[in-house]
Amino acid sequence: MNQTTHLAKSAVILIGYQNDYFSPEGILHDFLEDKEGVQRVLRNTTQLLDGLAASDTLVITAPICFSEDYSELENPVGILKAIKDVGAFRADSVGSQTIGELAPYRNQITNIPGKRGLNAFMDTNLEETLRSRGVEHVCLAGVVTSICIDSTGRSAFERGFTVSIISDCTGGRTRMEQDFYCEKVFPLYASVISHEELLSSMCALENQN
Repeated sequence: MNQTTHLAKSAVILIGYQNDYFSPEGILHDFLEDKEGVQRVLRNTTQLLDGLAASDTLVITAPICFSEDYSELENPVGILKAIKDVGAFRADSVGSQTIGELAPYRNQITNIPGKRGLNAFMDTNLEETLRSRGVEHVCLAGVVTSICIDSTGRSAFERGFTVSIISDCTGGRTRMEQDFYCEKVFPLYASVISHEELLSSMCALENQN
């Protein structure tokens, strides 16, 4: 991890923590085949948020949400077409809501609305929010590793941010996919760290100041 990172210059971005992915009744719950991985993401994310509770670290959630008729999507393909076809992440639906596991941290989390695609920077004020807080380093958590996590991570890198992928707080469709991205793809533009390594690094840097 970049050792010049300071606690106040870091932000954790939570992506995809919504019922349609994580709830057993969620429309896209079966899309995440690695059920053990889903539980790992939830467990480690809450531990991460507990560890950040006393800090000034900016924590952001960027949920994806669409209108009733999905008019935001013009000729969608791939995962976006699948989302429209099955009716996932529809505004005002239970499926689009943030998972209950994050409810205890609601006062700790800044919500950034407007995400309509794979990249959390597109059609949102995410970059403006990060710049206004002096953030230089973004850490990504959530799902799906090969889609929204990778897309957002690359975009953050191209915008000049230092990027870390929190390996045990991110999940792919399969364990093989998760391992491949963490070992072969993410290191091309980001650090790959565990939530414990992130917390330890932040704590050490804070104690130096």
